[in-house]
Amino acid sequence: MYAAHRHSELPLEVGGRTCRAVSLLFDKYHVLSAPSPPFSTLEPSLHKQTRTGDIEGAIVKYEGAMEPFEDTEGRTFVEVISEKYSPDNFPYRRGPGVGVVVVPTAGPQGSPMKDRLNLPSVLVLNGCGISRAGDQAEIAAFCSHVMELDLSHNKLQDWHEINKIVSSIPNLEFLNLSSNPLAGMTLEPRCAEAFSRVRRLVLNNTQVSWDTVLLLTREIAKLEELFLCLNEYSSVSASSVACPTLRLLHITDNSLQDWAEIRKFGSMFPSLDTLVMANNNLASIQDSKDILQRLFRNLRSINLHNSVLASSPPILHLTLPGLSRWEDIEKLNFFPKLEEVRLQGIPLLQTYTNVERRSLLIARLPSVSLLNGSVVTDSEREDAERFFIRYYLDCPEEELPYRYHCLVTKYGKLEPLAEIDLRPRYRAQVEVHCEDKVEQ
Repeated sequence: MYAAHRHSELPLEVGGRTCRAVSLLFDKYHVLSAPSPPFSTLEPSLHKQTRTGDIEGAIVKYEGAMEPFEDTEGRTFVEVISEKYSPDNFPYRRGPGVGVVVVPTAGPQGSPMKDRLNLPSVLVLNGCGISRAGDQAEIAAFCSHVMELDLSHNKLQDWHEINKIVSSIPNLEFLNLSSNPLAGMTLEPRCAEAFSRVRRLVLNNTQVSWDTVLLLTREIAKLEELFLCLNEYSSVSASSVACPTLRLLHITDNSLQDWAEIRKFGSMFPSLDTLVMANNNLASIQDSKDILQRLFRNLRSINLHNSVLASSPPILHLTLPGLSRWEDIEKLNFFPKLEEVRLQGIPLLQTYTNVERRSLLIARLPSVSLLNGSVVTDSEREDAERFFIRYYLDCPEEELPYRYHCLVTKYGKLEPLAEIDLRPRYRAQVEVHCEDKVEQ
């Protein structure tokens, strides 16, 4: 395995000639992985184009800016990979924005047809104007080793064309179809079978129907991660067939306000480990302790950023419904394995200082070890719990939260902290003694 260097220029000698090479990340086939990360699909980005050439027994890769595609009808998958990876299309030249990567040819070099194309196992083809598959035999010949495929920001709107691509890549485990216009497109069961080997599926900003999502979760036997952000879901239907392998569900920026919809995820994905549903305006957590323990028995991490029905002036925060009540936040304790919580952008917490906000949350969530991305240490927890007791010292007995009594049992009823002013005095009274006289 070659050492990996990102964006470093190294002098290399090839056939007695010295050139400068931009070294990027090698995959297990000793071929350069694509420079764009497969998850960067929600923001516009500058896409890179990798070019290959052959210099005296070494594979040479050129990297330059890919020009935007203006073909309104779209291009085929085969056309794009042929242009991006064929050595015939790239002259040996150097110039602004163009780098060279030299890779020795010893050992496997990716796709089997080395005389024509040389593809890495991670293909990033986002924003390439792809709307059709092209020749399936060509795809199968060049992509038999490909494991990750990013097709985000293309023009794919026909599941049959997507099926042709996916079914021709037998080792595909990761597929990103984000920002392709799939609204209203129907996926037939026979086409869905082609996705059966995929483990991580990204369908952000596709407006794909929930019925299609259910079909895919039934057909993909080993699906582990599912991304469904920005799809305008306001409700979901439960599936009669569970997906027992799914561990991560990322469904942010939708309109799932009713906990009755979220409850369905528990029965659909019994092994769910991480639930990310920020920016959904969630109203409240309505289920009882028994239901939450049964439906989400494996949930370890939950993200509820901006989960609130509506904003309001701070003085009214205790009368708001939803996650504007401490009772809803305390229900997070009913998830038996929960240890990581993200809670920001909630009106209930806006009136507190940063220290008060974090301390009150830590004290109310005794099993959480990671709050808003920061580790909760043992000493921080003790300080927070003691702060919690003192915070409610003057509260009427009937309004004291249940957690207060638990902590009093643990620490006792603490006295208020003494206020000590260590600022230097700026005024002093001085007595002047002169013989028998004393003046101030």
